Amino acid sequence: MIDPLFALLVGIGVMLIAGLVFWPQSGLFWKYQKRRELTEKVLIEDTLKYIFKCERNQKTATLESLAGALSTSQANASEILALTQARGLVDLSENSFSLTDTGKRTATQIVRAHRLWERYLADTTGFDEGDWHQQAERLEHKLSEEEINRLSASLGHPTHDPHGDPIPTQRGEWVSHGGLPLSDLALGTPSRIVHIEDEPEVIYAQIIAEDLHLNMVVEVDETSANRIRFWTDDQEHVLAPIVAANISVVPLPEENQDHQIEGVSLDSLQPGQTGVVTGISSLSRGVERRRLFDLGITPGTPIDVEMVNPGGDPTAYRIRGSVIALRSNQARLIKVNPKN
Repeated sequence: MIDPLFALLVGIGVMLIAGLVFWPQSGLFWKYQKRRELTEKVLIEDTLKYIFKCERNQKTATLESLAGALSTSQANASEILALTQARGLVDLSENSFSLTDTGKRTATQIVRAHRLWERYLADTTGFDEGDWHQQAERLEHKLSEEEINRLSASLGHPTHDPHGDPIPTQRGEWVSHGGLPLSDLALGTPSRIVHIEDEPEVIYAQIIAEDLHLNMVVEVDETSANRIRFWTDDQEHVLAPIVAANISVVPLPEENQDHQIEGVSLDSLQPGQTGVVTGISSLSRGVERRRLFDLGITPGTPIDVEMVNPGGDPTAYRIRGSVIALRSNQARLIKVNPKN
């Protein structure tokens, strides 16, 4: 015969276990369900975002490429696609898939949330530049449309994220950065960086390591199948073409190419005067520009006018303890602030 006390204790134990597992909202079963739903939501939204980016860039999304983007198997990617189709977010055909109007609206909001989060992280937090994307990937799935709108308003409705990607408006409108890949830039064309692609991560890390940022003025002086060499102010950079292609630039109008360099031309100084270098004109290019840098003519460096040749060129200048000779057409491209 079963001991009544033992039976009571067993019953209480069963009830406690059942409560632990099935208690509404906080039980293990409901927590599992929430986690499963969140995982499913993230996978669906990442699927929509990937297809959306492919369509924006006029690339074909395939099952294989989707599986790679989601870091899952093609079988799992196929199941996720079936879920998106069942919810009216994706149209599937035998060999392709595309977003429905509802899918595009949803994907636009996800992209908007991601890029607003990156703007927020860049402008208001101490997160490192290399962490913005991963943090935004995690946070983008947690905002409602109303919360996205409030975040945009708090940031002043920015049009671009810190990498230069356009942020969709509430109505889904975009302001394109209008750039072309740095790898396609013509030699000797001063241009401004307007976009830096943050995927894939390994390439973005190389760009960060070069300390390249939006709005920098760059100029390419060598292009080959193996490397792109370019300058930012007095700094030389060498990148593989596949890396340089992830940087977008806009050529500067000729009348604006030197407006950021303060000062007067070095050739305007008289013997006995000293000027502090503020920059070198973008009209100085290639080998000639590199020679000036090699001579130590960099921003902040004092240059003394030693002697003017009675016959004209060249003029002798003292820089970093050495005397160098520059022709007037070279000195004209060096900008300085006179000291006396």
